[in-house]
Amino acid sequence: MKLDVIKLDGGKGGSIELSDAIFGIEDIRGDILQRVVTWQLAKRRSGNHKIQVRNEVSRTGKKMYKQKGTGGARHGSRRAAQFVGGAKAHGPVVRSHAFDLTKKFRALALRHALSSKVKSGSLVIMDSVTLADPKTAGLRASLEKIGLKNVLVIAGAEVDANFKLAARNIPNVDVLPNAGLNVYDVLRRHTLVLTTDAVEAINARYAEKEAA
Repeated sequence: MKLDVIKLDGGKGGSIELSDAIFGIEDIRGDILQRVVTWQLAKRRSGNHKIQVRNEVSRTGKKMYKQKGTGGARHGSRRAAQFVGGAKAHGPVVRSHAFDLTKKFRALALRHALSSKVKSGSLVIMDSVTLADPKTAGLRASLEKIGLKNVLVIAGAEVDANFKLAARNIPNVDVLPNAGLNVYDVLRRHTLVLTTDAVEAINARYAEKEAA
């Protein structure tokens, strides 16, 4: 398929050929996207929630009272979970929430995410995203002129320093290099902007996998 290429100032920049195997999937699998988004969010969880178990509670280890003859239940330690100030039973401990997904499955999800943007008309191709000066006001005006308000920009192998500085104070505008392209960020923004260099990198990365 072919898409028009625009410039940052809104002018025309020709057209570009997109791979149907990567950008032209018709049946978008929401379950695949959901699994990969869950995988991404699970990997970034710190997992540092922690409670004190019985051997960590700073409290006397002396037996509370004699074993029998009190008329009450038999207890051996004030560290037990049923007492105020005691430990918590079966509470959270430090652990990793990450789980594994195969590279092939993650690549498939990314192709579905890219195709979903094409299908919804939310993919924009730009020739480049570079600025002469790191001026936020000027970049905001350019994006508003094109109609971009909630957008993820994949800028190429490296992000232009001036563009990165200008974009970082604009709400709902994310800028990433090619290596940062991921399913979660693609889906969380309304519009996806790819530079022509980014499109070539995506085609080169996934074309061989698609042909296999």
